[in-house]
Amino acid sequence: MRIETVSCDSIILRYEARIDEAILDKVQRDYFLLQGREGFIEVVPSYASIWVRFDDKIYSLQNIQQKVLDALNSLAPRQTKTDSRLFEIPVDYTKGPDLIRISEYAGLGINEVIALHTAHTYRVYAIGFMVGFAYLGVVDQRIAIPRLPTPRQKVPKGSVAIANEQTAIYPKESAGGWNIVGQTTFDDFEKFKIGDRIRFVSVRSEE
Repeated sequence: MRIETVSCDSIILRYEARIDEAILDKVQRDYFLLQGREGFIEVVPSYASIWVRFDDKIYSLQNIQQKVLDALNSLAPRQTKTDSRLFEIPVDYTKGPDLIRISEYAGLGINEVIALHTAHTYRVYAIGFMVGFAYLGVVDQRIAIPRLPTPRQKVPKGSVAIANEQTAIYPKESAGGWNIVGQTTFDDFEKFKIGDRIRFVSVRSEE
C-alpha cells in the first residue's frame, strides 16, 4: 500500500490495482480502522483504494500520512473485525431482456447463463454511481460481457445486470449501459457495505 496526496485536505491509499478478494479484505480492514477517527471527515473505500478527506485544522500534509499509518497499526486484532454479511437476493430471470444476447455472446444456453450467475457468491467491492449501487464481483469469465454500445435511457429500479467482470443491482430508475439479466424485488440497497457477500437466487414472480 502507498499513500498519495490528492489535495490540500485529502489523500488516497492505493493497493494493488486489480479485482481480488485478498485486496478487498485489506481495503475493508483498513477502512474500518480509519472511519470515525477524529479529524477524518470522509473515508471512502473502492476496489483498490481508500480516499481520506481530513480536517486541515487538525492535520497537515506533512503529518497526515503518519497519522494514517499509526491508525492502521495501533488497534488490536479484536478491533479490526471485518466479518461480512450475506444477502440472498431473489431474481426473476424471465425479466432479463439481455439474456439472449449474453447467451449468444457466451455460446451457452439461457439456463446455463442463469446457473453461472447464481452459482457464485459475490463481494461488494465498492459503492458508487448512485446511493446503494454496489459493484459486485467477480462474474464468471464466460458471461463477463462488455457494456452495451449505447446505454439505455431508462433502466428500471431493481434491474440485475452484468458489465464485464462486475454485476450489480440498480437501486432506482436511471440511465445505464449494463446488460440486464433479471429483476429483483429487493429494496434495501442502503444496507450494503464494502465486503458484504451477495448471492442471487432464481425465482419466478407471480405476475
